[in-house]
Amino acid sequence: MKLIAINGKRRQDPARRRATLDFIAGLWEALGRPAIAMQNRYALALGPENLPPAIVGLGAAAPELAVSIGGDGTFLRTARWIGSMPTPILGLNSGNLGFLSNVGIEDAGRIIGDIAGGRLVVQERTLLRVTVGGACVDDTSRILDFPYALNEVAIVRDDNASMITVDTLLDGDQLATYRGDGLIIATPTGSTAYNLSVGGPILSPNAHCWALSPVAPHSLTMRPVVIPDSSRLDIAVDARVPRYRLSLDGRSVSLPLDARLVVDRAPFTTRILFSADHTFARNLRDKLLWGVR
Repeated sequence: MKLIAINGKRRQDPARRRATLDFIAGLWEALGRPAIAMQNRYALALGPENLPPAIVGLGAAAPELAVSIGGDGTFLRTARWIGSMPTPILGLNSGNLGFLSNVGIEDAGRIIGDIAGGRLVVQERTLLRVTVGGACVDDTSRILDFPYALNEVAIVRDDNASMITVDTLLDGDQLATYRGDGLIIATPTGSTAYNLSVGGPILSPNAHCWALSPVAPHSLTMRPVVIPDSSRLDIAVDARVPRYRLSLDGRSVSLPLDARLVVDRAPFTTRILFSADHTFARNLRDKLLWGVR
């Protein structure tokens, strides 16, 4: 390999920091000492003097491999950093749950061998795309520079206790008017995250669908629904207050009520690397204790 990318959690305890540095050094040697694209803040957190002398910025050239070192939040930031590049991403877990970052930092030696030996498998995961229209919105630059979500899009009430109304069209036809704290639109990848915590369904990662799950709905008959990921959603929000909040994988912004949303499928996928023996069912059992009595 000529170029790899590494991103990680900047705050780590000393033991995990040492393990991270050992992993980076071992991977660099095993792959023939390629250039390493790394964000400046992460390189500074690790200490440039502790890193291989091959650190560069991420330019137009797509790395052949990206590694995310941390938890699932770090993985989402790494996916945003890689963007539409076809680079496969490996999640190395040095955090807590690690549903996406499913390889533990303690298995770094084995995973280096699997990377060098080409024994990892790639899964393609779809993303959501959000277009904001209607109002002239000036404060969305933090999210609209990357208007995509690997996990979920959440439309929720702003910093107040008032209920909001989320009027939703599915492919131009009225689907529902959600009244409550908001609405979550989750991909299969994100179905085990925020969506699951509000009672939404778990979706298999290879399913071509989304889950629409209301947050604290005002009506007992308003339940989650699963729709094809080829759908287009047109969304308008109303409330007693002048604003609502839009969140993409935790990156949130406050929008005026006349800001209309269109949600559809992104034109690219995120490619995630897993061990050859990884299965969705095993991940549910190991990470979520699925079916444990």
